[in-house]
Amino acid sequence: MNDLRTATHDDIAALSRLWHAGWHEAHAAYTPEALTRLRTVEDFARRLRATLPDIRMSGPMLHPLGFCTIRDDELYQLFVAPQARGSGLAARLLADGEARLAARGVGMARLFVGIGNDRAAGFYARHGWEETGTVEAQVDSSTGPFRLRLRGFAKRLEFDD
Repeated sequence: MNDLRTATHDDIAALSRLWHAGWHEAHAAYTPEALTRLRTVEDFARRLRATLPDIRMSGPMLHPLGFCTIRDDELYQLFVAPQARGSGLAARLLADGEARLAARGVGMARLFVGIGNDRAAGFYARHGWEETGTVEAQVDSSTGPFRLRLRGFAKRLEFDD
């Protein structure tokens, strides 16, 4: 089943609400309060607009079920709505993101998971991603880079030359 499509500008508002709800559900409990305050719907919309050509999603325009966006050699974001969890959508979005990275010639992809987000870490590990250790990263925020410790993961991708 391939119900994935490239997101458009018209999808940004609904995707921002999905990302906001999912991020706060998965991250707010272990993320510094200063960053959590910056994670508004408007901030997620700003970040989505910046990656728009690289967002793939599932679901209708006003009610997305999930999305995955990539940047450089990174599987940047992957979120699925609660009603789509357990449906296989997250795995399809992940495989699609990996394929898009491989098509760009990325041989070793990376992603980052918040420390404390064991559900996401387990999901990636089950799909062949290997934990590479804890890193200090600068994550994007509306006030500029925000330093945060994250768990790094990597996966070797197959691609055609």
